[in-house]
Amino acid sequence: MLLPRFDFHEPASIDEACEIMATFGPKAKLLAGGTDLMVNMKKKILAPENLVCLSKIESMHGITEKGDQIVIGGRYTVAELTTDPLVEKKLGALRSGARALGSPLVRNRATIAGNIGSARPASDLPPSLIAYGATVILVSSKGEREVLLGNFFKGPGFTELRPEEVLTEIRVPTPTDGQGAGYINLGVRKAQDCNVVNVASYIELDEKDGSIKKARIVMGSVGPTPLRAGTAESVLLGQKPDEALFLKAGEAARQDCTPIDDFRGSASYRKAMVGVLTKRTLDIAHRQASGA
Repeated sequence: MLLPRFDFHEPASIDEACEIMATFGPKAKLLAGGTDLMVNMKKKILAPENLVCLSKIESMHGITEKGDQIVIGGRYTVAELTTDPLVEKKLGALRSGARALGSPLVRNRATIAGNIGSARPASDLPPSLIAYGATVILVSSKGEREVLLGNFFKGPGFTELRPEEVLTEIRVPTPTDGQGAGYINLGVRKAQDCNVVNVASYIELDEKDGSIKKARIVMGSVGPTPLRAGTAESVLLGQKPDEALFLKAGEAARQDCTPIDDFRGSASYRKAMVGVLTKRTLDIAHRQASGA
């Protein structure tokens, strides 16, 4: 299959990229790894008149710890997330999601901003990032805005990103002692598969009595966007963590999701697995938070 005709732009800076996007708006698409975009163009699902390649913008690549945040450039690849020592040490749940994504070939090309921007309900990276409380930086020629990632997704393929904006970086609050997160995905196959269910859980323990001070549980593949399990989170708050509590939270999480039946699994199966994965990811988060 051949690609449709388009004009190719290769800006050297974020400002230049924003100027191009301001000029062409909906007639342009941003290109980073291209693992989704190129496929959709070949299938004639998308036919942008302009492609804006971000590969020369060095300021959008890399990862660093700034103050109380970990800042990840939008061009950082999924493969780099799997091997980065800072991610391994501080953001284990994100690393787990990155390792679960696609094949080695896909991970070498796919970028963190592209995976977020594609807004697929089954994506591996958004659940853990939302659980960590991440924000995204959206830049245009008019300025920049910071959006909580949990508010970024509007539906399958739809986000808060405006046609003239570029998602330049992701900011994640640096986890400290007493905090932990876990991520698990479930697919029909072990690799290169679309998730049936994926769950990320985050907890923060009260340093005085060890009770759960904060909790975020995020479910993927069971709704049009990544969903917060608000009922399950309420079950956890103020309680001492143990297996019985996590089982109860898992049962509550089943009521917070809205899965559908498809060829990968039934809605009832997905609900059951939400309960199982919630319990298991809370176990992981608790072990990290308690230093076990």
